Amino acid sequence: MSCLASCCAASTCGLCSSVASGISKKSARLAYCGLFGLSLVVSWILREVAAPLLEKLPWINTSTHTEAWFQQQAVLRVSLGNCLFFAILALIMIGVKDQNDRRDSWHHGGWIAKMVIWLLLVILMFFLPNVVITVYGTLSKFGAGLFLLVQVIILLDFTHSWNDAWVEKDEQKWYIALLAVSVGCYLAAFVFSGILFIWFNPSGHDCGLNIFFIVMTMVLAFAFGIIALHPAVNGSLLPASVISIYCAYVCFTGLSSEPRDYVCNGLHNKSSAVSTSTLILGMLTTVLSVLYSALRAGSSTTFLSPPSSPKSGGKKPLLEGEDVEEGKEKKEKEARPVSYSYSFFHLIFALASMYSAMLLSGWTSSSESSVLVDVGWTSVWVRICTEWVTAALYVWTLVAPTILHDREFF
Repeated sequence: MSCLASCCAASTCGLCSSVASGISKKSARLAYCGLFGLSLVVSWILREVAAPLLEKLPWINTSTHTEAWFQQQAVLRVSLGNCLFFAILALIMIGVKDQNDRRDSWHHGGWIAKMVIWLLLVILMFFLPNVVITVYGTLSKFGAGLFLLVQVIILLDFTHSWNDAWVEKDEQKWYIALLAVSVGCYLAAFVFSGILFIWFNPSGHDCGLNIFFIVMTMVLAFAFGIIALHPAVNGSLLPASVISIYCAYVCFTGLSSEPRDYVCNGLHNKSSAVSTSTLILGMLTTVLSVLYSALRAGSSTTFLSPPSSPKSGGKKPLLEGEDVEEGKEKKEKEARPVSYSYSFFHLIFALASMYSAMLLSGWTSSSESSVLVDVGWTSVWVRICTEWVTAALYVWTLVAPTILHDREFF
């Protein structure tokens, strides 16, 4: 056992050294994504194989527990180490506004030290008492909800920015493109919702809850268009159509998370076993979704952009007055502003660690088979509530300007 651990440690250190030496300043964000992805893979592997090992640790196996409980412990402990790593970085990076700050080099460099610290944190989590992990599991539910909220705000920001970018071109072809994309998204949303009726409303069964979810999704999509095109709102059809198809997708993910033995889950209830390829595909989709959301949210200028960042100030020049050209080079030599908030970037990864832990642990519910990822009624309601929160936030961005005239929204 010790020989195997030594070999693994040596291999990990060698891999870390070779990877760290090839990370440039421009690829730092991708490197953080890679480290986060590695944590998810480690969580998944330990979820499958670590239960027998954890049963032998007296400070973890304090009473009679099921295999699913030990699997959750493995996932939550890796997640806690990963979350602490990014939370510490988020605290260290508070207030970094320009690249002359020493912490800018800490953010982009020191990768061997970072990987060693990350590994030590993950290992140390397995020596903590169960009560700490229980508290973290509870906090992770709120952190995961906050991460989903950030996803929604990022989507809203993206749709409004996309619409404004095409409208600003003020050319007929771009208006036609706006109309075409909007109509296409709406058609896709309603067609997809119709397919959901076939998949999740099998004939011969009373599936009123599923019908309610699907009908509500279609009603929301219709309401988005009506409200956006109302003269008092002065909205656009493109954001409404994109949010509509997103809500349809979230509804699908919620319904597909229903227990496999639920008769109304017509998409999955015919297969009693889950193939390895299906598990890998599902896990890969989850990893890519979390990584994309974390990267985009952490890099977005919508959230906590540094005051000195060119993007945070819109089109306002950094220097004003008659000496703009003369002082430009001097200003750049003195301090080049960072392009995004380093602190918020790491905070998003910390929240994403909580979210991924909830996915892999079934939101710490042991009612569903431990073989499956993100399946169970808790997952269903989290997805459906996310859809409704998305709808509420989008409607608020449309209605708020007519109510609060002295404030700016998107």
